[in-house]
Amino acid sequence: MEDSGTGDNISADTAGRGTVGNDDAGQERRRPQGLARYAKPALIAGAVIAVVSVALLVIIFFLDSFNATVYSVGGKNVQDATDEARAIRDTYTAARLGGIIFLIAGILLAAAGAVLMYRHRNDEGQDTDEDDGEDVDFDDLAGQ
Repeated sequence: MEDSGTGDNISADTAGRGTVGNDDAGQERRRPQGLARYAKPALIAGAVIAVVSVALLVIIFFLDSFNATVYSVGGKNVQDATDEARAIRDTYTAARLGGIIFLIAGILLAAAGAVLMYRHRNDEGQDTDEDDGEDVDFDDLAGQ
């Protein structure tokens, strides 16, 4: 079957609405403008960063506990004022601090994305779709 490109077919966007060839009637949602276009990616990225940071912090907690347990098997305490105990306590300090910073940044990013999505949920943006209704198939693109 070939499509003549005349616009006689009902597109998937307008199926069931009884509108043929009307470009504006087929679009319920328009693309958001400004910062609102980055809201959904920010929400997703913030959630991923927060989950990865929580996983990192849990792993660091278990490694810290394991090191303290192994150190205390010989009758020593990890809270002692010795250089060896301080080195064990400070082993994961940078990773723990980085995990907390990224967790806070991820939560803030996700919250900002959620707020932007909520504020712009009913906005109508400009119609940037420049589709003139012409149907292009593989033969047209291949030059045949």
